[in-house]
Amino acid sequence: MRSKDRISYFYDGDVGSVYFGPNHPMKPHRLCMTHHLVLSYKLHQKMEIYRPHKAYPVELAQFHSADYVDFLHRITPDTQHMFSDELVKYNLGEDCPVFENLFEFCQIYAGGTIDAACRLNNQLCDIAINWAGGLHHAKKYVHHGDGVEEAFYFTDRVMTVSFHKYGDMFFPGTGDVKETGEREGKYYAINVPLKDGIDDTSFTRLFKSIISKVVETYVPGVIVLQCGADSLAGDRLGCFNLSIDGHAECVRFVKKFNLPLLVTGGGGYTKENVARCWAVETGVLLDTELPNEIPDNEYIKYFSPEYSLRIPSGHIENLNSKSYLGTIKAQVFENLQSIQHAPGVQMQEVPPDFYIPDFDEDEQNPDERMDQHTQDKQIQRDDEYYEGDHDNDQNMEDV
Repeated sequence: MRSKDRISYFYDGDVGSVYFGPNHPMKPHRLCMTHHLVLSYKLHQKMEIYRPHKAYPVELAQFHSADYVDFLHRITPDTQHMFSDELVKYNLGEDCPVFENLFEFCQIYAGGTIDAACRLNNQLCDIAINWAGGLHHAKKYVHHGDGVEEAFYFTDRVMTVSFHKYGDMFFPGTGDVKETGEREGKYYAINVPLKDGIDDTSFTRLFKSIISKVVETYVPGVIVLQCGADSLAGDRLGCFNLSIDGHAECVRFVKKFNLPLLVTGGGGYTKENVARCWAVETGVLLDTELPNEIPDNEYIKYFSPEYSLRIPSGHIENLNSKSYLGTIKAQVFENLQSIQHAPGVQMQEVPPDFYIPDFDEDEQNPDERMDQHTQDKQIQRDDEYYEGDHDNDQNMEDV
């Protein structure tokens, strides 16, 4: 048992300034709201805080194809009409739109996760947090974390485990329990498909049972925990009944394995609840219980009228019967029994940290005059702050 976890936390305020568009439910400003809750609860005093570097194209191309990275670098909202074929090829569109500063956004959140992984690899921390990370639909070539699963579908070096809504034409339409990997990766992809309305008790029981068996069987050297918050009750797109305490209990459980842990964000479309959830889970990782009354902060009005940290569980009918969940659990356990041993030696050489180009933040003059682009990014968009059901509708009038 470690006496005290060393925790590194990565945040760049620029990641919250991008805007997906008036009709898109993703609100990156939820990251700024999360960070200000972390500050208001003084959690930053218990962690090492870092501004991540912006991932270089050459870093992104260590996994993604170079032409895909180059396309993201070049495409803009003003020019996208000229690249209709490429938009289809690279799966950009309604769910993954082209917006201003798209590539910089990718550089920031990817850079945070790369930096977090480097600190863990070099044993400079025990837990690394990058709430901006965890986005998971980009694939190597062209919801359930389909991009992440595809990345490791043919290898035993990584075991992916995904708990997600499945069925009823729910995006992206993948993630059946029978999808288990192929070739060397057979049985190393675990999918836990769930129906509408799962509650804290059912979810946490299933989560703990499956994750315990995974750790016992696979014996991982590190865990990457993607904490998508669209499973919370009341999410704009989700359909589960989880309370914040139920969601956070899963984080607390994984932490108890005392393995190197990289924690990221992911989905979540009711931004004030996403911020609540990730602040509570930052506290969980720090073994710090947070008072329910939210301290004053720059975004306090978005937590009105209760100004409370916790939210209750939901009231959607739970369609996940004990029989159904038992069948899913039994299938997952059967698949795990097909794994005879923990993974062997690495199948390819891991590039050293020094492969990443060096840069020196000290060389950047803090007194240097900001260019207009940088100044413009600091302007808050009025259409980013609609509340309730109208918060993604730019032209919606209050009713």
